[in-house]
Amino acid sequence: MNALARPEALRPLVELVLTALDAGAAHRGGPLPPGGPGLIAGQARLALSIQHDQDALLRLTEFLAYGSADPADPACAAHLHCPPLAVAVAADLAVSALNPSLDSWDQAPAAVTLETELIGELAGLVGFDPAHAAGVLTTGGTESNLMGLMLARDQVLGGAVELDGLPPGVRPVVLASAAAHFSVQRAAALLGLGERAVRTVPVDRGLRMDPDALADELRAAVRAGQRPIAVVATAGTTDTGAVDPLHRAADLAAEHGAWLHVDAAYGGGALLSDRLAPLLDGIARADSVSLDWHKFGWQPAAAGVFLVHRAETYASLSRRAVYLNPADDEQAGYPSLLGRSLRTTRRADAFKLLVTLRTLGRKGLGALVDACHELALATAGAVEAAEQLELHCAPVLSTVVFRYHPPGVGPAGLDRLNGELRRELLRSGRAVVGRTELPGQGPGRVRLKLTLLNPHATPADTDALLAAVLAAGQRVRDGLGEQG
Repeated sequence: MNALARPEALRPLVELVLTALDAGAAHRGGPLPPGGPGLIAGQARLALSIQHDQDALLRLTEFLAYGSADPADPACAAHLHCPPLAVAVAADLAVSALNPSLDSWDQAPAAVTLETELIGELAGLVGFDPAHAAGVLTTGGTESNLMGLMLARDQVLGGAVELDGLPPGVRPVVLASAAAHFSVQRAAALLGLGERAVRTVPVDRGLRMDPDALADELRAAVRAGQRPIAVVATAGTTDTGAVDPLHRAADLAAEHGAWLHVDAAYGGGALLSDRLAPLLDGIARADSVSLDWHKFGWQPAAAGVFLVHRAETYASLSRRAVYLNPADDEQAGYPSLLGRSLRTTRRADAFKLLVTLRTLGRKGLGALVDACHELALATAGAVEAAEQLELHCAPVLSTVVFRYHPPGVGPAGLDRLNGELRRELLRSGRAVVGRTELPGQGPGRVRLKLTLLNPHATPADTDALLAAVLAAGQRVRDGLGEQG
């Protein structure tokens, strides 16, 4: 079977895939397959053992569907892993079939134009002036945060630097909260700054950056002979959905001549909602922003977006490759996106988002955001009403952080109990519940987390999920004993 991906060749294969998806999901019968990693690894080896099989697409798709954690199942609620909209999946199929690459106009005439239009629309959504902003589709927040810190380094320090060549006592530092995404440290390492160049700022109980502590850390950095090159503010922390004080972060970054990058990979979805958009007031003051529509936008991964307030700050990424964007082509009116991305070959991930926006509009997507927010509020209320569950803080977006807390169990015992009950749910295939740890030291920091990104889930669904947590906790308790 070696037919090209033309409609006549795809049509029966797509039907076969849909059949296999149904069969695999029915076989799974829940949010994920029971049995744990060992069993799935054995089944994968069996599925792969059949060679040169005309039914390989059917067999392997059925196994993939069976062995997946299904984000469309209301009991699958651990991560920022959304159930994609059917229209977005269908649009993504068109991109896969056509296989455009955005590293040159002549490989993707329509896709280059459509991405440029989408970037303008999203710049306006954030509050940037589309006439002066710029951006690109990325693989997600990790790539976007790397780009933000790269441009911060280049704008503040005048380009890539040899750290050994900096003046004595001047070391670049990045300020980010204790709840910022781990990719901030990874980006600093990749940029040659080192992970220790990231100074962490304390957070409050809801994991929101303390603005007074940010001011103190900036002053302390300067006193230590360090040069603050960037402040990273988070709009939607991974665990609680907290939004850092964006206006204060912007004021302090400007005071110290630092770049402000807002990581809104999760919280950017709030911009779709009239009710929640005010949470991100101040984001328009950022120098750069990251958004992930495969989180709170119901797109298949990847659908990350990186935006800059001023297109000229992209200068250090500009590249001329004569076989992709020769100067005479650009002078003749053929545009190039090569200088917008860290990647060269790049698929047309903007297309599915554009189709979704034209199908549902901001209002339609905003209704989905609001549904998830309302479900989080209802679920938090149910946690508070349950005698053996303890809510950590009120939901901001769509996450509910809590723990199983039966009486008479000490902090270390609670950590062990909550970690084990989550694994018990995974082994049984009953539920996918998240696990995290609060910032700090010592025992008692483990929490469970529900990330509610299914807009069609109901309070009855999350009530059943909480009941499963309680039942699993009791089973684990019975097995471990009740020592604290």
